[in-house]
Amino acid sequence: MITRRAFIRDGVAAFTASFAAPAFLSEIARAQGARSRNLVVVYLGGGNDALNTVVPYQDAFYRSRRPNIAIPAGQVLQIGSDPGGKALGLHPRLTGLQEIFNQGRLAIVQRTGYPNSSRSHFQGTDIWGTANPSSPTGPGWLGRYLDTLPSPADPLVGWSATGETPRALVSRTVAVPAIPDARVYSLSSPNGGAEAQNERAAASRIASHEPLDRPHLAFVNGSILAAMGTLDRVASINSYVPSVTYPNNGFALALRTVAGSMARGIGTRVYWVQTGGFDTHANQGNAGAGGYANLMGTFGDGLFAFYGDLRNQGLLSDTLVLQFSEFGRRITENGSQGTDHGAAGVMMAMGGTVRGGIYGTAPSLNPDPSNPTLENNGADVRYETDFRSVYARVLDSWLGADSAAVLGATFRQGAPAIV
Repeated sequence: MITRRAFIRDGVAAFTASFAAPAFLSEIARAQGARSRNLVVVYLGGGNDALNTVVPYQDAFYRSRRPNIAIPAGQVLQIGSDPGGKALGLHPRLTGLQEIFNQGRLAIVQRTGYPNSSRSHFQGTDIWGTANPSSPTGPGWLGRYLDTLPSPADPLVGWSATGETPRALVSRTVAVPAIPDARVYSLSSPNGGAEAQNERAAASRIASHEPLDRPHLAFVNGSILAAMGTLDRVASINSYVPSVTYPNNGFALALRTVAGSMARGIGTRVYWVQTGGFDTHANQGNAGAGGYANLMGTFGDGLFAFYGDLRNQGLLSDTLVLQFSEFGRRITENGSQGTDHGAAGVMMAMGGTVRGGIYGTAPSLNPDPSNPTLENNGADVRYETDFRSVYARVLDSWLGADSAAVLGATFRQGAPAIV
């Protein structure tokens, strides 16, 4: 049976006729559209190499275990030391994030993960999406949060700026649309002008019928109305003029769309944005240049533009950006000058009310199997902070939810105070 999420996911442009969006916004929807806290999740798909993002450049084993791909100490963007005194720096392409860090609005949480890390992209993504390493199925952690909101939920309360709705936003009661580009979110019609408007109005009247004796048809009609109810609001983003120039790539375009949605007061509370290519088994590059540097440039430049745009629009204090990847990568480079699937990684939080700084301790990269900061016979970084404790902090302190109810257990203890 088709689900409402699947119905909306592929874009209402799949229809052969275009429908009018009814003016049926409820008071709840209007309240959700008022100035409220926004959460923007940025996912780096493929397993980001945390050690070349946040670099322990004075650890002698960093260079000896990565003779070709280590970032030279002279190029690292220094950000200070962890609580244990280990010097750290950002990849040289993250100049914008260094500036945000120096302003006290970027939090870096090191060695995030969970016991017995999965090195599978699919399972790892599901684990981070459901916040359940033992049984990564069913609704996602953000979807479960959306389920706690007053019903009926605004059709745009969640927004995936990718081609499909991620596991994290799968909900039991809320259909989250996938809208990577507001310009192409529309219903197509072979006609134009008044004829197209008549088709939309007629289809809207048909879909408004709720046949109590035919629940499947009622479900489809409800899905159509929910989708149509988003059209005009999403279209309003097309006139948004950002206050900065965004880079010309898909990741930055998605962030620009998110900024426009916030500026227009669309009503979304949770956004999902991602960029891929982080499965860097080969040719990561050296001396801070090459394939991985390009990935860092896309990531850092996009976020820096987004940060500046929100600040100029007066939206920065209402926004929290949370970044993660499905796992980190091995410490020792492989024979292809890349890195293979590893364990613990790095999370970041950015925003106008973020308590910036370095959270957690950097690992010692000494390959001695007895090294307590490593696992897998010294091959991988061992986690120190359970990623679910970061989720718990976001849910409790930012979204005003009950994290224990959403996550199915209490992870508040030891949660980094990023907000």
